[in-house]
Amino acid sequence: MLRFGGESGNLLVIRMQARLYQFLGSPFCAKARKILEFKGVEFEIVEVDYLERKELLLATGQMMVPALTLADGETIIDSAKIAARLEALYPEPTIMPPGWAGLHRVLADYIDNHLEESIYPVALADEREYYTRQGIDRGAMWTFIRERKYGRGFVDRMIADDRANWARVNQALAPFEAQLEGKAFLTGRIGLADFCLYGQLFYLAFTGELKIPATLPNLRAYFGRIDRISSQLESGSA
Repeated sequence: MLRFGGESGNLLVIRMQARLYQFLGSPFCAKARKILEFKGVEFEIVEVDYLERKELLLATGQMMVPALTLADGETIIDSAKIAARLEALYPEPTIMPPGWAGLHRVLADYIDNHLEESIYPVALADEREYYTRQGIDRGAMWTFIRERKYGRGFVDRMIADDRANWARVNQALAPFEAQLEGKAFLTGRIGLADFCLYGQLFYLAFTGELKIPATLPNLRAYFGRIDRISSQLESGSA
């Protein structure tokens, strides 16, 4: 919030929106973005240039996304910390349903830290194409960062192993597909784990084409249900 003295001596108050610094294809940015929308927080999306991150660095003092700068200037890094802070600041609507908070924390940890390993490989081809369209240098940087972590040739190997990767995706998502039979959300009422799962599924949708397999109809419907959420749940979906 910025305060200025007007010519008449009256105090002028300018309210600044929250700003979410993100990469479009990031599941953790999708998770943070949807929680903000669910809680009805007004915010601006800042799409960070993959190669030139000066604005992100100046605003947050670091290079990672998601990064959320609140209207009062507070900055939170990491989707789990963003979720916790938003729940503390805006407790309603809650992402920790009474009686289910512990289970949501356990599921959130599994989805963020283990399920991603199964889904991530099938998104590599789309991600590389997305960043390469922004410039050869950006595509090259995206590849370099992954191969620095996983080894030379990692991206090409994963893309070539597409069939096996999709088999792992189906296996990893099968329990969630079964859990959603007859349910709108994982525990019946929406909570933190649902936003985490939405984020991971966003890997399979960020291009604008929904690539969740047709053999997983409950998850396809579930993704669409959460994707449409803003500050209010769909009627009858609570």
